[in-house]
Amino acid sequence: MAGQKLKSARAIAVQVLNRCVPKRNYAGPMLDRLLHKTDQRQRATDLVFGTLRNRLAIDMVIANFSGRPVQRIQPELLNIIRIGTYELVHSPATGQYAIVNEAVGNTKTIAGEKQAGFVNAVLRQIIRHISNRQIPLDQAHISRTLPQTPSTGCEFDTDFLPDNEVSVGGYLSMAFSLPEWLVADWIGEFSEESTRQICFASNRRPSIYIRPNLLRTTMDALVERLREAGIDLETDADNSMIRIKSPQAVPQLGGFKEGQFTVQDITASQPVRLLNPQPGWTILDLCAAPGTKTTQLAELTDDAAKIIATDIDARRLEMVKENIARLGVNSVDIIPYDELLGMANVQIENSFDCVLLDVPCSNTGVLARRIEARYRISPTKMQGLTRIQAGLLDRAAGIVKPNGKICYSTCSIQDIENERLVEDFLKKNKNFTLESERLTLPSAEGLDHDGGYAAILTKIKA
Repeated sequence: MAGQKLKSARAIAVQVLNRCVPKRNYAGPMLDRLLHKTDQRQRATDLVFGTLRNRLAIDMVIANFSGRPVQRIQPELLNIIRIGTYELVHSPATGQYAIVNEAVGNTKTIAGEKQAGFVNAVLRQIIRHISNRQIPLDQAHISRTLPQTPSTGCEFDTDFLPDNEVSVGGYLSMAFSLPEWLVADWIGEFSEESTRQICFASNRRPSIYIRPNLLRTTMDALVERLREAGIDLETDADNSMIRIKSPQAVPQLGGFKEGQFTVQDITASQPVRLLNPQPGWTILDLCAAPGTKTTQLAELTDDAAKIIATDIDARRLEMVKENIARLGVNSVDIIPYDELLGMANVQIENSFDCVLLDVPCSNTGVLARRIEARYRISPTKMQGLTRIQAGLLDRAAGIVKPNGKICYSTCSIQDIENERLVEDFLKKNKNFTLESERLTLPSAEGLDHDGGYAAILTKIKA
């Protein structure tokens, strides 16, 4: 910015992390407000989110190799050390000297010379215990190596992780900074190897995927436009989504302002594709904000369905309005949730060909993106969510027509929110059948993607 000295990515990251308490607030909005102060936006983003994703493991490294529990480190210094430790472990291409030097410089600015000496000593001590900053995992000692990718890790000279042979759940929980009860759930539901892959996916740097808006362009035309602008990309197997391979500011991509695409993960696009909505349908999107699936409904029906979008959060409903305007969608009417509830039953009962129900959930399939969820979810909170989900499903059952469909979806991979909840609904509602369902586990391999669940429930004609 003219007249203002730009800050480094590390300085911005320290500011954000000093303000972020993951159980109470979100780093993303804080970061967005500060990114204009740096010309290293992508790096600042990686430092903030990478440090948050791996914080449990980072704190364990600090405590084990500096001899100082994190609770005894001043809060203003702790996040500087956390960021430095994150880079030492997860950014092996970045020189150790540069990491330590800027951490010391940031500390001098914030806390003075004496504290800078302390930060320098802590990071130097951690460096002394790193034996290999990037080693193939199949050659590493598992109890002394923090995984970076499914194939590499950072190895230390001393065992400090739980013994994988004694407790797989304990090891994975600490290595990937995830709640141990959640990892245990995954091991019980899936397998040890599948759980290991879920953990990698939950801590990956997630790719950006965009969904072409076929009302305004074609896949081929959008791909050509982006490639002409020098964007490195690839398409998925169905040729329906584009992966942006190099870090980009999405609003600056050609075609964004013209409404030629929407950002959406591959897995998040599956429920509406599984539904296969048709022109002429009357559709209610009951939990519509921010409108990503609402606009997908419009696009797949050639903007020729009648779609009503609502959401209990009136503020977020404004995002739906913004998205349909940018994408040039005409078939969506936005009705506030309270107004919809106030309608006489005769107006909405048995009146929709489909209800899209993308319910509030635990976010366990999207932990790489919704990072704070790992600090907030608990078995008790999950029970509360399932009551909300079941209530919404019961509400949708009364709204959909005979022969109509409910598209139920979550970005969770927990059975209690997915298959089991749908099974319970079907036991109580004999006039519904399960047409299809799909559980997708998150993956860090190839075209990496989030996890999620979708079920299509059909109302039997009386």
